[in-house]
Amino acid sequence: MKNTASTLADLQCSICGTRFDAAELNRTCPSCGRVLFARYDLERAARTLSLASLAGRVSSLWRYEEVLPLQRAENRADLGEGFTPLLHLPRLGGRAGLRRLYVKEEGRNPTGTFKARGLALAVSRAKELGVTEVALPTAGNAGAAAAAYAARAGLRCHVAMPADAPPAVMDEVRAYGADLQLVDGLIHDAGRLIAEGCRDNGWFDLATLKEPYRAEGKKTLGYELWEQFGGSLPELLLYPTGGGTGLVGMWKAFAELEEMGLCDGRRPRLVAVQASGCAPVVRAFEAGAARAEPWEDAHTLAPGIRVPRPFADDLILQSLYASGGDAVAVEDEEIRAAIAEMIAGEGIDAAPEGAATWAALKKMVDAGKVGADERIVLFNCGTGLKHPELRPS
Repeated sequence: MKNTASTLADLQCSICGTRFDAAELNRTCPSCGRVLFARYDLERAARTLSLASLAGRVSSLWRYEEVLPLQRAENRADLGEGFTPLLHLPRLGGRAGLRRLYVKEEGRNPTGTFKARGLALAVSRAKELGVTEVALPTAGNAGAAAAAYAARAGLRCHVAMPADAPPAVMDEVRAYGADLQLVDGLIHDAGRLIAEGCRDNGWFDLATLKEPYRAEGKKTLGYELWEQFGGSLPELLLYPTGGGTGLVGMWKAFAELEEMGLCDGRRPRLVAVQASGCAPVVRAFEAGAARAEPWEDAHTLAPGIRVPRPFADDLILQSLYASGGDAVAVEDEEIRAAIAEMIAGEGIDAAPEGAATWAALKKMVDAGKVGADERIVLFNCGTGLKHPELRPS
């Protein structure tokens, strides 16, 4: 198969700015330990990437190949991920006095969640760089996506997750042929187990933002919004925030679009949505802090946002502050109510993390933080089919 149109140039530390060779296998910055970002020759990318040029391209996230890292198309672990619908929500919006409310319906992705985006890129690039075994800790859905894309790429996969993760997700991981280990604890406990396995066995760790390419898959959410809104960006985005890869990735995408001259620089306000039982980013944002302290006794019915301290807490908070955004925590009972409202009101079978964004938006409306004519996007990060226990009877 042919070379892609990627304009990948190198990798750069998001904090200290040190540059690294993208042709080498990298994880985090060896100088300061922080997140590495893929950097592109955006002047060259802009010669071929435009709204007009996208017409007729493949209907998946791979349509943005100029600003994706894969060098050879043959290395794509492709299951048709991305380019999900942007759906208007007239009835829910009408209840809240909002005329332009939308949901990005990520449950349409392979394995039923937006985790497919990041893992498609991370697994594909790992394969391209010679990796044969990958591993990651997960709250659940990232493990299923990693297992699926590793199977597609012909790689061995090792997954660790909390023992109380949804059984449907455990079944997925096993069905895709991955090695599944359960831990009595949370995602950071799974992280310690995976780190030990990587150290002892040479596996490549795909943990959230501890390698450069999951963010590249998640950033395509930002490119899709730009394309689906006809070359502009909405005013407000509400994103369920566990590890925060999507927030960080979209903020990166908006910067790339601006540098290529493809949008006017008016970026959305970003809102991190968390559960009241695990809200380290919300607490840090309200304090104006640069980093988030670990959350003790983390608990919520939404496993994807039960992350006591995200690795990229500094980057998440930077994007919230820079966008003039917000951080909102919601109770589990508010999430339950939001699931029922989204199903009955709009036919959206939302994952609990996705429903949390609707619960958070109602709070923001009540607080007078939202304009009636603003274009507002909720992210339903996955299908509710994985959580039959939470569906209204």
